[in-house]
Amino acid sequence: MKGKVTLVGAGPGDPGLLTRKGLEALQAAQVVVYDRLVSPAILALMPEGAEKINVGKQASRHPVPQDQINQILLEEGLKGKNVVRLKGGDPFLFGRGGEELELLAQHGVPFEEVPGITSAIAAPAYGGIPVTHRDCCSSLHIITGHQRAGKELDIDFEALVRTKGTLVFLMGVSALEAICTGLLEGGMAPDTPAAVVERGTTPAQRRISATLSTLPRRAAEEQVESPAVIVVGSVCALAEQFDWFDHLPLKGQTIVVTRPRERAGTLSGRLRGLGAEVWEYPCIETAPITPCPAMEQALARLDAYEWLVFTSPAGVDTLWYWLEEQGKDVRVLGKIKLGAIGPGTARALRQHGLKADYIPPVYDAAHLGEGLPAAGKVLALRAEEGSPALTEELAKRNIPCDDVACYQTLYQNAQSHELRAGMVSGQITLVTFTSASTVKGFVASVGEDVDFSAITGICIGKQTAAEAEKYGIPVKIAKAATMDAMVDLLLEGV
Repeated sequence: MKGKVTLVGAGPGDPGLLTRKGLEALQAAQVVVYDRLVSPAILALMPEGAEKINVGKQASRHPVPQDQINQILLEEGLKGKNVVRLKGGDPFLFGRGGEELELLAQHGVPFEEVPGITSAIAAPAYGGIPVTHRDCCSSLHIITGHQRAGKELDIDFEALVRTKGTLVFLMGVSALEAICTGLLEGGMAPDTPAAVVERGTTPAQRRISATLSTLPRRAAEEQVESPAVIVVGSVCALAEQFDWFDHLPLKGQTIVVTRPRERAGTLSGRLRGLGAEVWEYPCIETAPITPCPAMEQALARLDAYEWLVFTSPAGVDTLWYWLEEQGKDVRVLGKIKLGAIGPGTARALRQHGLKADYIPPVYDAAHLGEGLPAAGKVLALRAEEGSPALTEELAKRNIPCDDVACYQTLYQNAQSHELRAGMVSGQITLVTFTSASTVKGFVASVGEDVDFSAITGICIGKQTAAEAEKYGIPVKIAKAATMDAMVDLLLEGV
């Protein structure tokens, strides 16, 4: 049985520029073959169970030659696998996508190409340069600046100059001086606006603006490296006026998000939208406790409870896990009232068609127990290592409560060398913590011997901050236990 190979353009780096069709193909993949120019944020979207093959080609250094990549795609396709070939930018724009399909076509392996947003347009756009403007040009030309070893560029510079259009050169950093010299010798004016956009659409993006005659010197002074896009034409003069990306409030900040993988997206997306470089390190994950006799007993007599209370979205997920295990659905809840510790937990309930009857004004366990309008018995579904604050407050009010530990927090077993290196080098200065367990998981991932005083912990609440302070982490506490409040805290310039 033959499988299928899908060439997916991952875009230039910003994970938000991956198309919906590309994401759907990636999430359905059994095998992912990817390049170095695919951003880590997009690689994080690969299915956990998929086989991942890194063929990361780099200028002048090809760990896996192109013919071997072609062979890998063929072999995996012939095994009956659903294969995604994940390539930076667009596979058919100087991406050698056509070469990769030729061998598949010869052997009758089904294939598809999902176009990606090309850096030729996106990188200038993020640098404030519209590649066309009616007052500047009437054409756009995209040229490869790649030089084969020992050979000169094979470009008709005079013809390009005659077009009077915007010129965009891809893969041309090493040939920048030859490109500019060729255009000058072809008759282009030395004062023609020009620019290089390095690492376009990523938080590490830099735009170096100059003229055609001065661009090589300016790029050398700034030590520009690939990947970078070279733009030549009058539109480059608009960059300062139209630059929006460099003015995003968190541009230049590197922020670590430690939330569990299934919950990291909301916070990470907000931070990326504000220009931050986000490192997603889900230092913990949650899993239902199985077997769990206490949970089974509670579900068997739900009518004995007036309130069902959740202190995290994980508790909601665990309830649904057990309902499905027992072949039940939401109807077993009957008239029981629902309490949620905060908006995130209430949102998790809404995803199952339920509305929280009570959310405390301050989003923590103590205020949930203090303000819950209960007269009868309460069932609390919580973490194995949950805070006793909820049950203590209910006990003060003489409200009976069955406190069921139904899910557990699992920590990373191995240290993250990349995370540790970022800490040691000083690259990481801000880390978000949404629970005490994320603090423990982060410390375990980095190693307790690291000096944590150089970072700031952005904490969702006082209990989380107290855990961070145990390890010498300076903390800032959000005004409310919400993702929005944590983002506001970061925007205050901590």
